[in-house]
Amino acid sequence: MSSNVRITFLGHSAFKIISPKGHIIYIDPFLSQNPSTPAEYKSPDKADFILLTHGHEDHVGDTLEIAKTTAATVVSTVELSGLLKADGLAEQQAAEFNKGGTLQFDDFSVTLTNANHSSSFGGRYAGEAGGLVIRFSDGPTIYHAGDTSIMPDFSLYAELYAPYISMLPIGDHYTMGPVEAAMAASMLRSKIFIPIHFGTFPVLTGSPDVFKTETEKRTGGASQVTILKPGESL
Repeated sequence: MSSNVRITFLGHSAFKIISPKGHIIYIDPFLSQNPSTPAEYKSPDKADFILLTHGHEDHVGDTLEIAKTTAATVVSTVELSGLLKADGLAEQQAAEFNKGGTLQFDDFSVTLTNANHSSSFGGRYAGEAGGLVIRFSDGPTIYHAGDTSIMPDFSLYAELYAPYISMLPIGDHYTMGPVEAAMAASMLRSKIFIPIHFGTFPVLTGSPDVFKTETEKRTGGASQVTILKPGESL
């Protein structure tokens, strides 16, 4: 698929996406304390939107600092948004929704999906974890699964949203590992899969090469696994 959407992997589960109209979107911007994020991406000074899957610090990351610097809109669950506002996020920058809901912005929409995981922020309950379906008016549909185990919902998301690109956690320990993620990929049937949430810390042992081999075997080569190094773009 040819489009004007640019996706840059920033390590762990973080991404920077440029929309067709040039909006700068960050997903789960764990950057300044992320050992795998390249130095030039650690302190963004421009952002229009920050999309959060859940409240854990390795996903919320630098959200408050980026939002303060850039006046970006922060998209998250109602519970997590309340905690962020209590910690300094301006009311007018908060865009709140919940699972199954969709928010429409200028040239893209965001739908919050299910994820089988927990969520807290600063030791406080932050609602439930989720995934994000991002649909561009002129570009591919992207699914960021957040932190999750394997679940039957992936087959429904294939039917409902048909994501062209899916980002799946493979690191094991806190999420599904590469074999489970490959089975998830076979249910989602995306054209491109990007492995995330692996290798950042020693405990995240899931292998992207195993994920690639297993996914391409399970999909009969219909899906491509693209292993991005932090700082690389698609």
